[in-house]
Parts: sequence; C-alpha cells; structure tokens
Amino acid sequence: MTEAEFLDRLRVLPLHPGAQGLADDVARLGNYVVTTDTLVEGVHFLANDPPGDVAWKLLAVNLSDLAAKGADPVGVLLNYPLGDDDWDRAFVVGLAAALRQLGCQLLGGDTVSLPAGASRVLTLTAIGTAPMTVSRGGARAGDGLFVTGTIGDGGVGLTIAKRLAGDPAGLAIAQGATGPDALLGAYRRPLPRLGEGRILAAHVHAMMDISDGLLIDAQRMAAASGLAVTIDLAAIPLSQAYRDYAGEDRAARLRAATAGDDYQLLFAAPETAAVPASRIGHFTSGSGLVLVDGDESLALPTRLGFEHVG
Repeated sequence: MTEAEFLDRLRVLPLHPGAQGLADDVARLGNYVVTTDTLVEGVHFLANDPPGDVAWKLLAVNLSDLAAKGADPVGVLLNYPLGDDDWDRAFVVGLAAALRQLGCQLLGGDTVSLPAGASRVLTLTAIGTAPMTVSRGGARAGDGLFVTGTIGDGGVGLTIAKRLAGDPAGLAIAQGATGPDALLGAYRRPLPRLGEGRILAAHVHAMMDISDGLLIDAQRMAAASGLAVTIDLAAIPLSQAYRDYAGEDRAARLRAATAGDDYQLLFAAPETAAVPASRIGHFTSGSGLVLVDGDESLALPTRLGFEHVG
C-alpha cells in the first residue's frame, strides 16, 4: 500500500476539523500548529550517521513543517527507543544543541526499550503558533512557483554519506572524491527556513517544504490546488558545491530535482517574492506536472521523488 492509499483509508475515519482533511503536513488547533515526523534507521538516516546529527535532523524536519506554515516553534515532544547507552547519550547532547540553536524547547514525550538488533525509530512532534497559516492547496492560475535556497545538496550529501559508509549505492556520482563537508552537512543538518516562512505566510497563496523531492512535492501542491504546474529544469538553483561535485547538466539537475532532503520552502505567489527565492515555474489551469528545459519539453522521469510504499 502506498502512502497516498493509506491516507485515503484514514480519511474515512472520524477526523477532527483541525486535521484539515489530512491534506497538509500539519494540524491546526486554534492558533496552534501541530506536526509530527518519524525518522527510521536505514530509511531516513544511516546506521553510521553521528547520533548528534540524527537528533538535529529529527528536530529540523519537524520545524521545517512549521516553517512552511509561517509558525513560531513553541516546543516538541520526543518518542525515543532506549538501546545503546553511548548512542543514547550522544543523541541527547546533539538534541540539546539543536534545541538551543534552532530556538525550541522540550515539552516531554515517551521512552520505550529497543530490542537487540532492531532499527531505531525516532518520532518527534512539534508545536508552533501562528495567527494565520497558508496551505499547500491555495495556488492560483498565473502564480509563479518559487523556491528558497538551492536544490540537491541534501540528496548528494546522502550519496557522500553512503560513500563514507562503504555502501555501493553511494558510488553512483563523482567516483573520485568523498565530496565537500557542506554537502554532507546539508544532508545531516538541514536548516529549517523559519524566518522566511514567517515573512512569506502573509504574501503567498500556497506553501510547503521540500522533503521528498522538488518534482514530487510541486506535483502535490498543484494537485492540492486543482491546477497544473510547469517547472523549468534550467531554472532550478544549484549551489556551487553541488555543481563542483555532481555537475550541472540535465542529468545532474534531474538528480537534484528528485533527490529530496532539501527542506527548502516551495511556494506559489505572484511574480514578486517577499524573500530571496528563485522562480522555477508557474501554475496554469488543468492538472499534472509539465517539465521543460528552457524551450524544450521533457518527458517526466519515472521517479519524481521519494514515496513511502508498504
């Protein structure tokens, strides 16, 4: 069962109005915005990723959901499986640093015992406040599609992490080098765009963060808005570190657009943006995703991004 199929089954359950039909990444309770994310070892992080970095990422991906709603973090709840004392201690040290640097506080949570040899499953719930929020489904025909920052750094950072772990899957790009620390850091310690989110919330028609990949998340925004979206591959912003490591040809841009782990903000707005951002496409009447490279139409790749499949 795919994630979308499972969500369809959940939608027939009694839903609180704050669930917003399970059509977004957060729930809304008055002025409170609530979101939760789970990181699974071997799926969302590698077994040899430093525990402090895993703690940072667990917090950051939740705060990124709040950023996409223009919310200010209030606190977080942690569900944690106790297993290895050294790993657990290092995780707590990393979480403390992340909470301080990202401006958040711990409210509580739950602990369980991790069976010997089991993969770690880490869950965090973040609560924020916002006088108003913006959904992913409010784009309008004629809006531009914008993205903050650069795309692809987190995905190629994962490739570098796999190389460091000796995983053959990490050998697909740049055979000669392990890659710069900036790219590895983008994967292990993403920065939630809280400041940009607060500014954008009052100016944009739709917004979400990019977690599963630019193409698949843009397609989700278009579907939620009942529109079609066109993306120009040539306009996708790449960092210099990405260009130096993975290139900037069409294949490199497609890898960046489908990799995920970016945690930038994707938003629909008129032609001007309220924060520094790149215009990468536009919305029109209709449905579906159209991909171009300058003036050339492209076939969609078979994989638009990361999807959970049971």
